[in-house]
Amino acid sequence: MNEQEWLAQRFEEHRTHLRAVAYRMLGSLSEADDAVQDAWLRVNRADTAEIPNLRGWLTTVVARVCLNALKSRKSRREEPLGPHLPEPIISPEDGVDPEHEALLGDSVGLALLVVLDTLSPAERLAFVLHDIFAVPFDEIAPIVERSPAAARQLASRARRRVQEATPFPDADLSSQREVVDAFLAASREGDFGALIAILDPDVVLRADGGAVAPSRVVRGAAPVAEQSLAFERARAAGDARPAVVNGAAGVVWATRGRPFSVVGFTVRSGKIAAIDILADPTRLDQLDLDVQGSWRDRGSEKQPR
Repeated sequence: MNEQEWLAQRFEEHRTHLRAVAYRMLGSLSEADDAVQDAWLRVNRADTAEIPNLRGWLTTVVARVCLNALKSRKSRREEPLGPHLPEPIISPEDGVDPEHEALLGDSVGLALLVVLDTLSPAERLAFVLHDIFAVPFDEIAPIVERSPAAARQLASRARRRVQEATPFPDADLSSQREVVDAFLAASREGDFGALIAILDPDVVLRADGGAVAPSRVVRGAAPVAEQSLAFERARAAGDARPAVVNGAAGVVWATRGRPFSVVGFTVRSGKIAAIDILADPTRLDQLDLDVQGSWRDRGSEKQPR
């Protein structure tokens, strides 16, 4: 095996880890894959013979690529009219994809990714690398072109934002599913009181409809319950398929085998603390969903007509 083949083999060994870093940085699997590929092109041209910790070095290479992507995204993105949700990772309820499981590791809920998307690129990088992947500040500092002390401050500010704004979900997936099923039943039956009882008083609902539907943020149990009843009427012709969305209980709504929304729930202390709805048709078409095949006849009383 020559040096080039050895490097390619080692890179493949670390690909899942590098995708995990890039996904947390960018909130998009497709962009994460592009970042990892870009990193490989850079690594392929570098002299790696004297690098003692290849995994750590590759992590920083991917982080640099992601930082540049975030800066470019910030500079060209117009102010959104409503929330922009990250790209969810979706698996059928009864069989989480092993690759997805390895990619997600500890739960990376949509609520966390939404908060990460509000950070500056440097804050996001410092938080992701240090708090999630335990990269020392001495290694983070050169990437963000700051001193280690300043990099520590970046991570500290980001950590406060995350702790203040992110509800940490209950760990047990089956318990989450019971709460979500109760919520869906109350919505279907139009039971406003039951919805209020199952929603956290400070619940937040985020709906991203892209360019074709209004995007919105709704806060508080009563407004979210009212919005949920309105959504239920709009979804009456659809079919709810239970799913695992970023490691947590969720739902894919579909009609005639075609998804029209993905809903992720954050369940905390037995109540729903956050609901994230991706209903942008353009982005839904890009997701790896198989509602017509592997999810057929699952989790629904009625089938697509």
